[in-house]
Amino acid sequence: MSQTVINPTTGKTLHEFPVMDPAQRDAILERSEVAYRDWRKTSFAERAALLRRVAEVMREDRERLALLMTDEMGKPIREARGEVDKAAWCAEHYADHAEDYLASEMLGSDATVSYVQYLPIGTVLGILPWNAPFWLAFRFAAPALMAGNTCVMKHDAHVPACAAGIMESFEKAGVPQGVFQNLPLKTEDIQGAIETECVRAISFTGSDRAGAIVAATAARQIKPAVLELGGSDPVIVLADADLEAAADTVVLSRIINAGQSCIAAKRIIIEESIYERFLDMMKTRLEKLTMGDPREESTDVGPIARDDLRDGLHRQVQASIEAGARCLVGGEMPDGDGFFYPVTFLADVDDSMVAFCEETFGPIAVAMSARDADHALEIANSTQYGLGAAVWTGDTAKAINMARDIETGQVAINGIVKTDPRLPSGGVKRSGYGRELGPHGIKMFVNAQQVWVGPKVG
Repeated sequence: MSQTVINPTTGKTLHEFPVMDPAQRDAILERSEVAYRDWRKTSFAERAALLRRVAEVMREDRERLALLMTDEMGKPIREARGEVDKAAWCAEHYADHAEDYLASEMLGSDATVSYVQYLPIGTVLGILPWNAPFWLAFRFAAPALMAGNTCVMKHDAHVPACAAGIMESFEKAGVPQGVFQNLPLKTEDIQGAIETECVRAISFTGSDRAGAIVAATAARQIKPAVLELGGSDPVIVLADADLEAAADTVVLSRIINAGQSCIAAKRIIIEESIYERFLDMMKTRLEKLTMGDPREESTDVGPIARDDLRDGLHRQVQASIEAGARCLVGGEMPDGDGFFYPVTFLADVDDSMVAFCEETFGPIAVAMSARDADHALEIANSTQYGLGAAVWTGDTAKAINMARDIETGQVAINGIVKTDPRLPSGGVKRSGYGRELGPHGIKMFVNAQQVWVGPKVG
């Protein structure tokens, strides 16, 4: 049994990879449980040395690994190289800091000594999407492994060569067998993996629809889960902002990975006194972007990963235009091979339009006007999602106060919303729950064990 991968740049078959049946799945999970018995007893120093070696292997193999992403899901080669480096950085960050993050905490009580220690819990199953194959794998695995857990990666069916490349990096680094494993499964076999006794926790990144299914399955088994789901991230641009810097950053945030990012800038909320001016600034920048072959160094925007996703984007654009949105750039389905969709800019969008209500997972920027900062906050929170947000203003203190009223898991002030291994990341509302990265992320899959020591006897 195999899965066929279509190259989104050409629309033609790229390769086929085998998938596992339930019996093979269960053997992998059992191997992970066996490996856990020894891995949990290794020192932080031993785990760190192996994670640093994985990072070294990846950097040495950067070009080949980057091209796997470029060919399988269309990531421009410059971005793909950066993703390999960022994944390696994540491994190194947790190698350097996991021991401090998980240090025991002394707490006062009626005991002679009382404290909390953070212990591993077993095998963590990571269920991952296609849009950032290396980064998302390490975001889940690096902290879990450094905490003493073992990891099994169920990657998306559209990036099997990327999944194999990640697995090879661990093997080349000498990580013991069973500590980190690849689990290529059909979608219908994932539930069985979650229900297997060997799996103790689940990390899921993907759509809110799929996340709800995973969460329900995990809950029935009384297993913890971390969910990082969709986003409709607002960017608020106030009249006193550095508009040139804001325009540069908003455009970059919107078109990275052809806009296929949960934390991309999706709804641009502009104070009305600068509305038309800022639209012009963004339009000028968006029109300069180059769409084309993601293997070319000059390409800014590659293809959409799948044909059905491109069709969905076009539906969102056309429905919004029919509802009254003003199309300033793009908006037309291109001819030719591959799953390309042009950079598109819609203005005068409101909360009745599809481009406002739904997540737009592609190079589609939508803009709307707000009377003032309070109105901008109202618009920003008028969504079922709550992943990330940005505020642009010359008054930093005002932005810091505004952040308290924004219903998202992270807020960037005068900067880009991004993930960073040093800082926690995650959402609220239908964007999920739990946190990844930073000191908070590594504590998602540990046993916070309280120890109470009574007085000496005799």
